[in-house]
Amino acid sequence: MLLTSIDPFFQEFERQFNRLARQTVDSGSAVMPMDGLRRDDDVLLRFDLPGIDPSSIEVTVDRGVLTVSARREEEIQDNERLFVRERSMGTFTRRVYLSEHLDADQIDASYANGVLAVRIPVLERAKPRKVEIRRGETKAIKA
Repeated sequence: MLLTSIDPFFQEFERQFNRLARQTVDSGSAVMPMDGLRRDDDVLLRFDLPGIDPSSIEVTVDRGVLTVSARREEEIQDNERLFVRERSMGTFTRRVYLSEHLDADQIDASYANGVLAVRIPVLERAKPRKVEIRRGETKAIKA
């Protein structure tokens, strides 16, 4: 499981991630493996993109959907003949539905050693906080 099921903050994120992961595997298309980490102030997504030219990577956000796409080009020269192909070529795309509690305007991304890291900050209003308990006279809480 990507995120704990007791964290209601990310239940929708987890549900969408698992659905998309199943669709990707079931379709037989090239996979862009991803890890997702929930931290105190942000969410970190790491995508495996080995052998990808960094200039071909594109990260976009549109209406709460983060899309990562990258392209691996054919590397065969005129004097070479391919006899085994196990590496996927072409365009790879992965979509992740973002929670409304994430700040899609402040997303940043970096690429190193074949891994694309995308950091998405958690909005201030969605961060855990301590509630002050007043002492003394209790006031009725209206339902």
